Amino acid sequence: MQSSGREHLEQRLRACAPERAAFIPFITAGDPDFSTSVQIALMLARHADAIEIGIPYSDPLADGPVIQEASLRALAAGMTMSRAFDLMRAVREQSDVPLIAFTYANPVMQAGFGVFMQSCRESGVSGVIVPDLPYEESDDLLAAADATGVALIPLLALTSRERIAKIAARAQGFAYCVSSLGVTGERSNFSAELRSFVQTVQQHAAVPTAVGFGVSTADHVRELAAFADGVVVGSAIVRRCGAMQPAAQSGDDATLRAQMEELERFCAGLAHAAVRAGAAS
Repeated sequence: MQSSGREHLEQRLRACAPERAAFIPFITAGDPDFSTSVQIALMLARHADAIEIGIPYSDPLADGPVIQEASLRALAAGMTMSRAFDLMRAVREQSDVPLIAFTYANPVMQAGFGVFMQSCRESGVSGVIVPDLPYEESDDLLAAADATGVALIPLLALTSRERIAKIAARAQGFAYCVSSLGVTGERSNFSAELRSFVQTVQQHAAVPTAVGFGVSTADHVRELAAFADGVVVGSAIVRRCGAMQPAAQSGDDATLRAQMEELERFCAGLAHAAVRAGAAS
C-alpha cells in the first residue's frame, strides 16, 4: 500500500538518525519566477531531506523582511495559491523529496480547509505549516489533514511553556521548534534555553523535531544538529534566490547557471554541516 504524504515525510526524517540531522531548506514559490523556482527546488532535492515551500501572501506576519520581500515579488509576478500548487506538482513529478507548504490561516480559510488539504494531496505535498493558526483553533484543519494523509506541522516557541506537552503530543510530520522570539530572519546566535526547550519537546512528541527561524550558516546547522532531529534554513537561501536574474528576464543563461551553482555550493555545505560529529565518514 502506498504511504501517505505524512508517513513519507516522517519516514524520510527518521531515516537521517543517528548519523545526521535532517536538512530542510525553505524557498518562496515563484521567486524569482515560476520556472526558476522549480529548478531551485530540484537542485535542493539533491541535498535536502524535505523542502519547505512558502505560498506567497500579502500579510506574512511570521516572516522577516527577506521572505516578505520575496513574497511581494512573487505576488507581483502573478503567483497565486493555485500556481503555487502547480509549482509543487511540477517538482513532485521529478522528485520524491517530501514537500511542505508554508502558508497562513486567512488564505486557507478562504479556500476551505477540506479543499486546501485536498489540493495539497493532489499536488504531492506531504505536510503543511500555518504559523498564525493557534493550537486551540486547529481542530478543523487537523481533521482535514487526517482525511487526506497530509501532516499538520505545529510551531512551538520558547514561550509555549505549559502548552508544549499538548501541542507536541499532537504533532504530525515533525514538531517545528522556533529558535527565538520574533519573525524569521538571519541571526547571529540562539537563546541559551534553546537546547533544553527542544529536549522538552522531544519528550512529548512522537515525531522528529526540527529547529528553524534564524538559522543561516553552516556553523548554526552544526550547532543545532547536536540535539535537534532536523534544521530549517530559510532567509539565507531566499536572499540568494531573490538575487537571481532568470534568463527569461536577462537573456543571460550563463549568469543564472553561475548563481545556481553558487546556491548549490552553499546548500551542500549546510547539508554537510548537518552530519553529526563522529558520523562524517
